[in-house]
Amino acid sequence: MVLPWMILLLIFGGLLAWVLGRSGPAGPRIVSYSVLLVNLILAALTWTGVYGSEIPAAEWIAEFHLPWVPGLGIGIDLAMDGLSLLLVILTLVIGIVAVASTRTQDESQPGFFHLCLLWTLSGVLGVFLAMDLILFSFFWELMLIPMFFLIAVWGHEQRAYAAIKYFIFTQFSGLFLLASILGLFFIHANATGNFTFYLPQLIGTKTGPGASMLLMLGFVAAFAVKLPVVPFHTWLPDAHAEAPTAGSIILAALLLKTGAYGLLRLALPLFPAASGYIAPAALALGVAGVLYGAFMSYAQTDLKRLVAYTSVSHMGFVLLGIYAGTAIALQGAILQIICHAFSTGALFVIAGFLQDRLQTRELGRMGGLWPVMPRLGSVTIFFALASMGLPGIGNFIAEFLVLLGTFQVNIPAAVLASAGLVFSTIYALTMVRRVFFGPPPASPVELSLPDLSWREAAVIAPMIAILLWIGIYPQPLMNTAMNTVSVKAGRTGIISTGGMAKDTGPLRIEKIFPDRRQPGGKGEE
Repeated sequence: MVLPWMILLLIFGGLLAWVLGRSGPAGPRIVSYSVLLVNLILAALTWTGVYGSEIPAAEWIAEFHLPWVPGLGIGIDLAMDGLSLLLVILTLVIGIVAVASTRTQDESQPGFFHLCLLWTLSGVLGVFLAMDLILFSFFWELMLIPMFFLIAVWGHEQRAYAAIKYFIFTQFSGLFLLASILGLFFIHANATGNFTFYLPQLIGTKTGPGASMLLMLGFVAAFAVKLPVVPFHTWLPDAHAEAPTAGSIILAALLLKTGAYGLLRLALPLFPAASGYIAPAALALGVAGVLYGAFMSYAQTDLKRLVAYTSVSHMGFVLLGIYAGTAIALQGAILQIICHAFSTGALFVIAGFLQDRLQTRELGRMGGLWPVMPRLGSVTIFFALASMGLPGIGNFIAEFLVLLGTFQVNIPAAVLASAGLVFSTIYALTMVRRVFFGPPPASPVELSLPDLSWREAAVIAPMIAILLWIGIYPQPLMNTAMNTVSVKAGRTGIISTGGMAKDTGPLRIEKIFPDRRQPGGKGEE
């Protein structure tokens, strides 16, 4: 029962925050902190085996099944393995960071603000836990509406344009997802006589090469927009630039990760052969994202847009790791999902701190801030170093594993993507120089501007600690995720090896994608 309660606590907590918002922002903040902390405790207890099986003693750590529309095979089916456990914990930690960053932004309609925030998190949590595809689609759409309001109501000058663009891109791509789900449902029902949307039962459904490719592309279209994959990324910089700080944090740290999770959990296990067929194109798009995002970051004059384009670059590494298909590359992709959430999320927190102080995001109106804000400058340097992949920080481990795993199957892709590390050094150091060490603007900054406060440091410090921990000792995270992502007994996943320490050798793409030559193959013929 712990899994549905995690989602329901966020939904009911949002309603309670809405009611309490009539008396000011204090009540909604307390509610948000409370439900997120309770959920984090539940997730931690699940990890230790109190509310589920110990890792990796069972394929699923925890499960929940309840018929919803049994005549159509629709159920409230939730399950958690090591991969989804890490992402659930990530969601809750980032949720707490987002609430902590709303000190001034939730003063207007505070109840509705925290309702939208908690319901967005409930949708993200549902995506990471849903095993029924209709339920997955429901939570996929649930993320959309409250995030739309977060941007449209509490965003900046161009918030209406950014919110509508975000809505159109994600809603249109979600229609492809729903169409593919229904197509797979009817093909499976016609072949077996079994009406079900339960993911483990749908894996291995026999489809023709053409149908397999079309259905797979429908799933990939939805996930590519959310990831985002170049050229479907254009909604992202606008949404990030205009969203409030909390919205930018959730967008970068969580909503983008649902696209990567969808590829890992649905697209590859359901259509391994068709996925192998498009793997070279996906690798090319991953490289394009790495290089294009880094180049565009350097060209930005708006601090939040600069950080937004770094997400395009970093998520290109995730796409590379997923479609390279080696065990090492997949481990790197999962680590990159987690490390990017903290490094880029922290940069958006810092951008919010600077905007609150300077009332601008324009880099041309910044400069010479180091004497005024040395503590804020120091933490900015740390996360800039994380973004450029400095050894000893988690991002380096993640990107190194992705490149190493990609090198085993596609040397040109690995070499070109490694150039993105050079470009990331340029844009990260340029950002720090322009904000803190460059010449001050024509109107100099007042020396009375506050430096990083203790409350703000408390928001940033855990993210620094987590990135350092992953950079020094990443193995617990890799073992937790990779020991439970295999295809066994009809369950979901894409590989059958354990953690990196237990590998006997590189798992090449042919062992994950059965046939790269045609979009048919075992289970899809």
